[in-house]
Amino acid sequence: STMTLKSVITLTLLLLNAHQAKSTSKGVTASLKAKWSMTPFLLETSEFIGEDGNEKFWQFVDTVKELTVYKQGESVRSYYNLIIKKAGQFLTDLQAHLLRFALALRSYSPAIHSSQQIASDEPPPEGCSAFVSIHGQQSCSTKDIKKLLKAAAGRSKPYLYKNDHTYPGVNKSDLPVVILYAEIGTKKFSSFHKVLTEKAEEGKLVYVLRHFLADPKPAKMLLSGYGVELAVKSTEYKAVDDTKVKGQLDDNDEVQGFIFRTLKKSHPELQEQLTELRKHLLESTNDMAPLKVWEMQDLSFQAAARIMSVPKFDSLKVMKDLSQNFPSRTPHSVCSILEILRGEAKILEGLHNLEIKGEHQGKFLSLPVNTVDDSYALDIRHPAIMWMNDIENDHIYQNWPSGLQELLRATFPGVIRQIRRNFFNLVLFLDPLQEESVELLKLAELFYKHKIPLRIGFVFVVNPRDDIDGFSDAGVGFYRLLNYIADEYDVPQAVMSMISVCTPHINHILDKRFLRKYPKANPENIPGAESEYDYKRKDGALFYKKSGLDALPLALFNGIPLNPDEMDPEELETIILQPELHNIWIVGDFEKVPGRKLLLNALKHVRASPGMRLGVIDNPSGKPSEDNTVLYRAVWASLLTQKNKAAAEFVQKLLKEESIQLLQQKTKIKDLLMQGMDVDAFEKKFNTLEVDFIRSQQLFCQDVLKLLPGQRAVISNGRVSPLKHHLKRKDFHLLQKITLRGSAEKVKAQVKQMGMKAKHASDLLMKVDALLAAAPKREVRRDVHFIKDTHSVLHLSQRENEVFYDVVVIVDPLTREAQKISQLLIVLSQVANVKLQVFMNCKAKLSELPLKSFYRYVLDPDVTFLANETVSPGPVARFMDLPESPLLTLNMITPESWMVQAVSSPYDLDNIHLQEVNGVVTAEFELEHLLLEGHCFDLSTGQPPRGLQFTLGMSRDPLMYDTIVMANLGYFQLKANPGAWILRLRKGRSEEIYQILTHDGTDSPADAGDVIVVLNSFHSKIIKVRVQKKAEKIGEDLLTETTEGKGIWDSLKDDGQKKKEDDLNIFSVASGHLYERFLRIMMVSVLRHTKTPVKFWFLKNYLSPSFKETISHMAEKYSFQYELVQYKWPRWLHQQTEKQRIIWGYKILFLDVLFPLAVDKIIFVDADQIVRADLKELRDLDLEGAPYGYTPFCDSRREMEGYRFWKSGYWASHLGHRKYHISALYVVDLKKFRKIAAGDRLRGQYQALSQDPNSLSNLDQDLPNNMIHQVAIKSLPQEWLWCETWCDDSSKQTAKTIDLCNNPKTKEPKLTAAARIVPEWVEYDSEIKGLLRKVQKQEETANSVPSEKSEAQYNK
Repeated sequence: STMTLKSVITLTLLLLNAHQAKSTSKGVTASLKAKWSMTPFLLETSEFIGEDGNEKFWQFVDTVKELTVYKQGESVRSYYNLIIKKAGQFLTDLQAHLLRFALALRSYSPAIHSSQQIASDEPPPEGCSAFVSIHGQQSCSTKDIKKLLKAAAGRSKPYLYKNDHTYPGVNKSDLPVVILYAEIGTKKFSSFHKVLTEKAEEGKLVYVLRHFLADPKPAKMLLSGYGVELAVKSTEYKAVDDTKVKGQLDDNDEVQGFIFRTLKKSHPELQEQLTELRKHLLESTNDMAPLKVWEMQDLSFQAAARIMSVPKFDSLKVMKDLSQNFPSRTPHSVCSILEILRGEAKILEGLHNLEIKGEHQGKFLSLPVNTVDDSYALDIRHPAIMWMNDIENDHIYQNWPSGLQELLRATFPGVIRQIRRNFFNLVLFLDPLQEESVELLKLAELFYKHKIPLRIGFVFVVNPRDDIDGFSDAGVGFYRLLNYIADEYDVPQAVMSMISVCTPHINHILDKRFLRKYPKANPENIPGAESEYDYKRKDGALFYKKSGLDALPLALFNGIPLNPDEMDPEELETIILQPELHNIWIVGDFEKVPGRKLLLNALKHVRASPGMRLGVIDNPSGKPSEDNTVLYRAVWASLLTQKNKAAAEFVQKLLKEESIQLLQQKTKIKDLLMQGMDVDAFEKKFNTLEVDFIRSQQLFCQDVLKLLPGQRAVISNGRVSPLKHHLKRKDFHLLQKITLRGSAEKVKAQVKQMGMKAKHASDLLMKVDALLAAAPKREVRRDVHFIKDTHSVLHLSQRENEVFYDVVVIVDPLTREAQKISQLLIVLSQVANVKLQVFMNCKAKLSELPLKSFYRYVLDPDVTFLANETVSPGPVARFMDLPESPLLTLNMITPESWMVQAVSSPYDLDNIHLQEVNGVVTAEFELEHLLLEGHCFDLSTGQPPRGLQFTLGMSRDPLMYDTIVMANLGYFQLKANPGAWILRLRKGRSEEIYQILTHDGTDSPADAGDVIVVLNSFHSKIIKVRVQKKAEKIGEDLLTETTEGKGIWDSLKDDGQKKKEDDLNIFSVASGHLYERFLRIMMVSVLRHTKTPVKFWFLKNYLSPSFKETISHMAEKYSFQYELVQYKWPRWLHQQTEKQRIIWGYKILFLDVLFPLAVDKIIFVDADQIVRADLKELRDLDLEGAPYGYTPFCDSRREMEGYRFWKSGYWASHLGHRKYHISALYVVDLKKFRKIAAGDRLRGQYQALSQDPNSLSNLDQDLPNNMIHQVAIKSLPQEWLWCETWCDDSSKQTAKTIDLCNNPKTKEPKLTAAARIVPEWVEYDSEIKGLLRKVQKQEETANSVPSEKSEAQYNK
């Protein structure tokens, strides 16, 4: 309304005299708590120290065994400092900083809670603060241990996990196992610990410790290592609920200093103008004006310039502020980072202690010493290999692309690309008479027939003797027949023909079937003595023998030997070359022939190879004495006193068998001395050598090298390789050859640059090489050099003379990555000594705002304490000084395997409008589950077993969660939490048809029937499971047309009876209070029009706490069942970043895995729909073989023609004569949907299209319409969906559902449209509000104080 001059003047005067109130601080905070209570720092510290080895763990435990007597309350600063001090005895300064960081992150809390959960499965005896479990029997008293041990042998041993803490006692395998469940540091623990350590050292038992808190304090523990985003929402269509919530602004609150309630009271004649002014002031508060295109282009450069212009120590804070608050300024999970820091710390401290500092450190670190202990590759360009195919030249692959750029195209992870190159080669070494050979030949045939991009070759190892033929040896017969068919036809034909005839009797091979197939074959001549088909028979056996490979059958992938269970195409992983040598130590019993041979071959090699050093360590089989160590003492004396050449010649002579015989005949050592030796020095040393030094070498072999007495080994630059075979001189040559292309040569070059004496240099070289090689496998390090670094590289120097991390960051300051990394770098520089270079990699010519969200990365460098000296629950994401005009939506950005839900907030977190809020919007989230993910394959077919179901539980409750396997990568996911879990096939068809054969990444032996998986960290846990159909079920299919029985996923309120076929299953998604209000109305409208029992399925991921709290009251009043389903977006599927698009994705991408197999049909109904018919009709509608039915968009409202985008361009040509369908309502035949793998096809197409940000603009609707040719859509009759935007008024009478579609022409807000278009909507709305008000009153009465969690104040 227009203001008159008079009222403007009056108003201005009024405002000048008005009471100015102080502005309150507004903002948003978000926190994430663990589902379990806070765990004690002492226990987390023990786990941190335990990562450095079992011995350190037990030394620490001994040091703190009664530490809790110093505790004044669980989490006081002085006690925390005491723990850090005690830990400091076992840690370097850097590690102590990392411990504080780990405690701030609560990294080891899941390990403690995991033990706690394992204890609860025992279960703990009543009223015990600590207890032992001895082969299944428990006791709270040390006095019972003796009694329980007596009969323990008769009971089965407990299962021990990989991460259990076993006391380093005698620990023989036949001893009884005693598990102590106790809290380290308590008196009760100490008394048990004393008894158990004594008995373990006496060899009476094996002592295992698991953490157990008898009475965990219910203190909240807040987590860190995640991001929180406040994304700016588009307000093109108003989607905010107008229901009042506590804390929302009204006229009582001040706006820029004015209290409008008071003004309106004293000046009732200016009501309208005051309202207008209030609105104007609100909108100008802290505003975000849109930028012009030319203002936008160089934003990234402006941000970089601002960061570079401030003093260095402020620059990271400025970068954080600019990126995290960008819209208004215009403008690895952390657990893995801790692991990287920790792994690097060992190398950095090692180099530091070797006096390698400053610039030298980086040079050594960047050397490529990345070793994998036992991988090597054989040359597969060998004439003995019979190749079945050649991808580059065979015509069956002629349509495949041959360009290398194909490698760069997007595809699912784990899929081998079809490129016309022999990139992947599989060579099978087979003895045709072994039963396993048939399976491998079948596997090869499967690969060949399915055109897996794999070149396949065979080496047939058959008897090489000349005096046999194919009739006396079936293997030779097989080989000659194979050659015959290969000559007449080709190798694939030969291999496939022979699969059926692998048998020990040649006459069986040459049966009538064979002769019918190959009528020209002469059954006498082919296998007989005069056969023309015997060529190259010996080559295979010779190649196999020379290769030194293990027992047949076996496979090489690109020359690298695999285990038989690794032969699935998914398993073929990149393998890196074997380690290098420069210093060789030879270990063995040199009084025995094998030990002497090993040393002799090593010596021969060293003499022929300049630059090799040889050391010798004796590992006698028996007890060393004067008599049985003469040879070794002579070797040792010569190495200590003689020049290299003389020593080598003398030792070589000593080791020859004739010298040994002379010594056995009592010849004196001095009679064997040679010319050119320093005899006096030798004799003096030899005569004074005691046997003791050999005893110490024997102990070194057992304790440090972990060898058995007498066992031989080669130690190459500090890496131990125990030996089973003889090493010949050629083998040593191979080892050195590997060295020269490996790290030792490069380490040598760096050591040379340091200009040291030869002896020191050689020692340093061995130490550095061993140190670098012992480091975990990692990516290649790259040296990053910036040509010009004055204006765009930020340099922060490290503190001198301390271990430091060299960190180089390349980042565009206005990206999501910068938002996260800036906080990470600040924390990193507080945790460790860091040399930092940040390169501003700015993007030019921006055409839209690069960041549309405020962002906080939650991470602290150390545990924080409150003013009263008690520990704070943990860090919180805080957004203060935000602009008040934009509409914001809150998103939690957590590590891949975290499943998080909002547990408490009275506000609408999907629509935060700070103008309308008084004070701070708080949101509490909970880490509800840690995911267990996996991939499952059928061993017979190599394919994923679609529709296979797994269950996860514990021994006392085996069926807590379940899931279905997808065809995409055989992927499955299960909800879990820290603890030990049992994975099984679901009872019913899954268990009847299939059995689990092997599994990787689990915590039980690969062939164990019960698959045990331990979750004990915040890291992702990904396992691989291989299954096979039972022999009698080979022909059966999991996904049949018949109905499967019920499972855990069925209703929370189900009485366990067989599912009634008649149930109506309705699925919907909603986010934000407005859409949840619509959703409730949609539910009531469904229920009003059907007599059939209804079950609603809601996607839990985005529901507000208030909806989850009140849904049970609705279910009670309106008698329906409901279930909240959850699925975490899989990490391999292209991620969406905008919340609305993620929700759209959930509507369509996971229909095959969201619901149990027992649900046959599901109807999706949009939240903003009002139903006017019985949905049973829709459920029973014949879909004519299609997996789902959608309603086409109406054509009847003529004036909207210009907005019908599907009538022209891409959609018009793609659809042809088919209709474009709306995704607000659809019915899915889940049986058919799963049977034709519709879910997997939709995900495959989504993966391909979604890489382009401009495609799939309405994801949930565009995807099924785009796939209409591959996954058919049944077009539902038009009356099933009426919406005013596209359908004319006359068709409204017959509408079975009414959808509140957005109107691109009028942009009318949904609430207004609902009340105007659907008369019954208002009635439903007030009815539900009445119910919610009643619920709120009941809660308030129950709590006698108003509950913050209540739905809202339902009075408009």
